[in-house]
Amino acid sequence: MAQAMMIDTKLRLSFETGVNEKGQPVCKTKTFGNIKRSATADQLFQVAQAIATLCSDPVVTVVRNDSFDIFG
Repeated sequence: MAQAMMIDTKLRLSFETGVNEKGQPVCKTKTFGNIKRSATADQLFQVAQAIATLCSDPVVTVVRNDSFDIFG
């Protein structure tokens, strides 16, 4: 049976930086590495809120990316 081992966790925030000529929102993302694998969703959300207070653009999405090695 195959198994998965978590090797990396990253936190990606998307910021709305304005609108384009069609009136659609324009977003830019920032990815933060070196995130503790044991971090909970609540902890990551608190970090995202703290980062948002330091930025002039509003945060529109917060995404956790976990990477796994799969072996058999």
